[in-house]
Amino acid sequence: MQLIDSHCHFDFPPFAGDPEPYLALAGQAGVSHIVIPSVGARNWQPIQSLCSRSASPSQPALFYALGMHPYFASEHDAGTLAQLGTMLEKVSQEAGNRCVAVGECGLDFAIAAADRQQQMGWLIRQLEFANQFNLPVILHCRKAFPELMQCLKSCPPIRGGVYHAFSGSLQQASQLLDLGIKIGVGGTITYRRANKTRTTMSQLPLDAMLLETDAPDMPLAGYQGEPNQPDRVALVLAALAELRSESLAVLAAATSKNAEVLFELPSQI
Repeated sequence: MQLIDSHCHFDFPPFAGDPEPYLALAGQAGVSHIVIPSVGARNWQPIQSLCSRSASPSQPALFYALGMHPYFASEHDAGTLAQLGTMLEKVSQEAGNRCVAVGECGLDFAIAAADRQQQMGWLIRQLEFANQFNLPVILHCRKAFPELMQCLKSCPPIRGGVYHAFSGSLQQASQLLDLGIKIGVGGTITYRRANKTRTTMSQLPLDAMLLETDAPDMPLAGYQGEPNQPDRVALVLAALAELRSESLAVLAAATSKNAEVLFELPSQI
């Protein structure tokens, strides 16, 4: 079965020092592609370099997204937005570039003293970039769902996107789907106490879901206290299969196809 980890910070420790063992494990688990979202200007260049590495047929192909993560708002300013636009224009003109989305971007009102208006302004500008360069968006949201919907409706993403690490209700998911936003299914569903999220994932249409790990964050049940890894997307798939009527093979094929179409991923390179 082919699996796609649609959200993995593979440039972070522990992967950054020696990525090969983790790529080998992911390949053995059936992971064919990994999408690496950025957090800001500090890692735009590193993830581009990481994704330009020579690929092995037995390891996942790596792709990236460029954006400004709201959690790191203290690192961003108006100049960062201008740099992002310049960077996106540059890579859009490069043959074979591996930039497949704008992100990770969004709203994080769980941050103490968050500047909400500033975050919303930055998000809308990134949605505009996504439309300008014909890219989907990778969205982050904490304690800001109404405001996120407001931004999405004010600047609807033409190519759609994915709401990563979704943990909301079926009603919220439906609102996102109406705007062309897919749902990122991650390690939350491996925790039996996460009843709302598990119920939502059990009811979503097959064409709505992408698998993700958010590695090295969001450890799965049984792995608390350890860095998450992209090979464990197979465990997310297994947990999803427990919640639904479809087989592992059907879910793997559907979620991979959804990611391939959203990000316009080529076959393994």
